[in-house]
Amino acid sequence: MPYQEIKNVILEVNEAVLTESMIQNLIKQMPEPEQLKMLSELKDEYDDLAESEQFGVVMGTVPRLRPRLNAILFKLQFSEQVENIKPEIVAVTAACEELRKSENFSSLLEITLLVGNYMNAGSRNAGAFGFNISFLCKLRDTKSADQKMTLLHFLAELCETEYPDVLKFPDELAHVEKASRVSAENLQKNLDQMKKQVSDVERDVQNFPAATDEKDKFVEKMTIFVKDAQEQYNKLRMMHSNMETLYKELGEYFLFDPKKVTVEEFFMDLNNFKNMFVQAVKENQKRRETEEKMRRAKLAKEKAEKERLEKQQKREQLIDMNAEGDETGVMDSLLEALQSGAAFRRKRGPRQDSPLCPWEEEEEDTRKLVTGGHAMRSLLPRWSPLPCEHSGSAEKLTAPTLGRNGVSIRGLLCVLPSPQTGSSGQQEGRVCCHLSAGLGADQG
Repeated sequence: MPYQEIKNVILEVNEAVLTESMIQNLIKQMPEPEQLKMLSELKDEYDDLAESEQFGVVMGTVPRLRPRLNAILFKLQFSEQVENIKPEIVAVTAACEELRKSENFSSLLEITLLVGNYMNAGSRNAGAFGFNISFLCKLRDTKSADQKMTLLHFLAELCETEYPDVLKFPDELAHVEKASRVSAENLQKNLDQMKKQVSDVERDVQNFPAATDEKDKFVEKMTIFVKDAQEQYNKLRMMHSNMETLYKELGEYFLFDPKKVTVEEFFMDLNNFKNMFVQAVKENQKRRETEEKMRRAKLAKEKAEKERLEKQQKREQLIDMNAEGDETGVMDSLLEALQSGAAFRRKRGPRQDSPLCPWEEEEEDTRKLVTGGHAMRSLLPRWSPLPCEHSGSAEKLTAPTLGRNGVSIRGLLCVLPSPQTGSSGQQEGRVCCHLSAGLGADQG
């Protein structure tokens, strides 16, 4: 941009072209007023001067250049300054009002005081009427005997079960977090600086010489700006004064000295407590879920172990044929095998080294059938022959009746002649088995 055009933009206070960075660079690179005055005297030798000197010659013709640039820079920055100061005042003001209106937070303080007096019963701190608000952040430091729960977790769990509405207090303190980042000291400094800048611009406008260039719009535009800036500053000052009043009342309400406890410290402690309380509620919920999972896993393990023992016991009852001669157990197992048909699905075992004759083999198989596959020779004696009605030449074998408590079983074995003849010319016999069981006295 040509130097003359830069001069015209400054005279016109053309904010469409002028930027904050541009004005800052001009102020930084601008020669001192004495040097500008000397350079302005060299305007007749303009073409022979270096570029930096030519720039000084052009800028030296602008009246009160440095105060003019400072005023323009303040005008460009004023809106940003307002946007930085106003939200901080609003945040602290809203946080003070939220604290005074939050019934749930007041209830939480009452519960905390009640629990504290209960814990301090019998000590010099018993029966306290209140406590310092900064104590809230120390609730997490008091732990149970097993180190698994803090006083803060206990309060959170107590509120969950007995006072569920208290859990809503974090939502009621929405501006506490923003207020915790506000420095009252910096806020006051920014307001004081704004007041000084507005006053300086107002004084410069009043003392500015009459314009000699028709393009010079500085006084016209800056007069309007100063009036608007003064109004906005007054509003900010009133808001800040109201904020200080509310914070002072808050100190009286919570019994702390606002001059010793800054806004930043107070709301930072409160915001930390709010976050810790919310975290404690989440940790309590997670702990309960973990305990519930462990309880279910324990019940499932106990149930599985119980079922395993029951199955093992049943299996032992079926396999164990009672070496001491428990006839009732034998008969029950035998009846169960007969009724289910398991006794007839047996498999013939491998042959002995010394083979049995056909009659002895059938007799041995029948003996195994009757005893459920176990050789209970002490319970089932050898078969005794009896006449058989099937034929005159057949033999009938019977086993004595066994029974206890009214349970009896009788076995009838018939050795019948076979129409087939073996290789030795002798007839082989076949065994016919009749089994009957009943309750009560022996039958047949």
